[in-house]
Amino acid sequence: MKEFTTKMSAYIKAISYYLPEKIFSNEDFFKTFPDSITQKENYLRIGVQERHIVEENITASDIGVIAGLNLFKEHNIKPEEIDFLLFCSLEFDYHFPSSCSIIQAKLNLPKSCGATDYNLGCSGYIYGLGIAKGLIESLGMKNVLLITASTLSKKIHPKDKSSRFIFGDASAATLISSSEKNNGLGSFVFGTDGKKAEKIIIKDGAARNPISKDSYIEIEDESGNITSNAHLQMEGTGVFYFGLKTIPIMIEDVIKKEKIKLEEIDLFIFHQANLFLISTVCTKLNIPKEKVYNYMEKVGNTVASSIPITLYEAMKEGKAKPGQKILLAGFGVGLSWGATIIEL
Repeated sequence: MKEFTTKMSAYIKAISYYLPEKIFSNEDFFKTFPDSITQKENYLRIGVQERHIVEENITASDIGVIAGLNLFKEHNIKPEEIDFLLFCSLEFDYHFPSSCSIIQAKLNLPKSCGATDYNLGCSGYIYGLGIAKGLIESLGMKNVLLITASTLSKKIHPKDKSSRFIFGDASAATLISSSEKNNGLGSFVFGTDGKKAEKIIIKDGAARNPISKDSYIEIEDESGNITSNAHLQMEGTGVFYFGLKTIPIMIEDVIKKEKIKLEEIDLFIFHQANLFLISTVCTKLNIPKEKVYNYMEKVGNTVASSIPITLYEAMKEGKAKPGQKILLAGFGVGLSWGATIIEL
C-alpha cells in the first residue's frame, strides 16, 4: 500500500482532450432549423461555428477513457503513476457501480488508485482542481487524474434550437501533480444557489421523477424552443443574467483571497458558455481583450471540459505561459460557480 506523507504544492502538469469525429456545423444547424435564419445574427454572437457530437451508443465514460489515453500518450505518463482518479460528468454509465471504476479498469490504473465520480456541469473543472489540490496538499498524494466528459447532445430535444446551437460533446484529461514549488494551484472560491436549480435541469429520469410516457410530452417556450421533461431544459435568459451577476463577484472574491490586484492577472479563461456574455463581463470589469483567451468557435459549450480545452489551446498558442497568473472561472448547473488562480 502507498504511503502519502510529504507536504507538497499542487499544480497542473498536463492536459489532453478528445473531440468526437461527427461535426454539426452552423450550416447544418440552419438547414435543420430554417426558421432560425432570421435570428442568425443573434446566434452568431454566441460564438460557435461548429460542435462535435457523439454517436448514440457512446457514453461519457467512453470518451473520458480516450482523453485519458491521449494524456498518457502525448505526455509520456504511465498509468501506474496515478494515485487518484476524479471523474466529472452529468451522464454516467449505471446507477452503480460508479463510472470511475469502469474508467480505472480501462485505463489500467493501479488497484491502489482511489476513484470517485462527481455530478457537476460547467463549474465542474474548478471543483475538480480544488479536490485534487486537497488530495495532494492535505493527503500527500503525488498524481491526481481529473477527467471531465460530456455527451449532453443525447439529452437535447431534437427541436430545441437554442441548446442544439450551443452545446458540443467532448472530454478532457488533466494531470494534477505535486511540486516543491510554491505556485501551481492558488486560492479558490466556490458558490451554490440551489433555489435556482431548475434553470438548467433534466426533470425526469432519476429518483425524484421516474421516466414515464408523460415525460416525453413536448413543451414549447416563448422563443419557440421545444423540449420535454426527459430532455435538457435551460432558461437561457435567466442563466445569462446569473452569469452576468455572479462572474464579476467571484473574480473579485478570488483576487481578494489571493491578495493581488486585477491588473496582476496575465490571462483570463472563462467557461465557454457564451462569448457575448464573456465580452460583457470583461467590459464591466475593464479587462483588456488581449488578456482573455476563448476557444468556443470549433467546439461549442463542452460543459466541464470547456476550461481545460481552452487552457490547452492557450498553452499551445503560447498565450498561457509558465510564470503567468491565470484566472479560471466556471459557472452553470446547480446553479454553481467556482474560480481559482493558477500558475503553470
